[in-house]
Amino acid sequence: MIDKDRKQFFALIADVHAFYRRDFSPFVGNIWWQAMQVYDFAAVSDALNRHCVNPDNGQFAPMPADIVRMLQGSTADTALAAWAKVDRAVRYAGTHVSVVFDDPLIHRVLTEMGGWVALGMKEEKEWPFLKNEFVTRYRGYRARSEVPEYPPTLIGIVESGNSNAGFKSQPPILIGDAIKAQQVMLAGSMQPLIAMTSAGQLAAPASAPRLAG
Repeated sequence: MIDKDRKQFFALIADVHAFYRRDFSPFVGNIWWQAMQVYDFAAVSDALNRHCVNPDNGQFAPMPADIVRMLQGSTADTALAAWAKVDRAVRYAGTHVSVVFDDPLIHRVLTEMGGWVALGMKEEKEWPFLKNEFVTRYRGYRARSEVPEYPPTLIGIVESGNSNAGFKSQPPILIGDAIKAQQVMLAGSMQPLIAMTSAGQLAAPASAPRLAG
């Protein structure tokens, strides 16, 4: 939502509180605004309506967390879905190629974990531990509604080698929604990022990644 949505959003939340006979104040409105601002007004309005008629919990006044859960699922669900996307990409595209996911948090988390190339070098027995680390890191960012800086592309083995030799590489493969992936790439940062480790991402290993398809 943007500032022009603020007035109708506050009116909507006030109406919801009146429906449930709950007190409403500017403080309460600001809490809701901060929690919902990242979403589209129409989507928030629809989620509130669905909550009100939900036979399981519609009798209780909604909290911001209830609506966030309806809009994007729990942080665990979202993190597991993101990991499934990573797992498929490693197995079927492989880390020889550079990739761009349609989710910037995937770029951030994988870079913190050592990078795209390093991920492909892991053995199958390490995969459950990698999954747990990814989910934990991803959920932390989601829970804070935070999208920190991230690299525009996850560099693969071929592009890393070509870059070191001064050669050009093919464009990266877009994973997921192509339009969103392009937006992720355009919004990424080429600057060194705090708390990120890029050595594994930029170094070309001697052997092919074991999980690459």
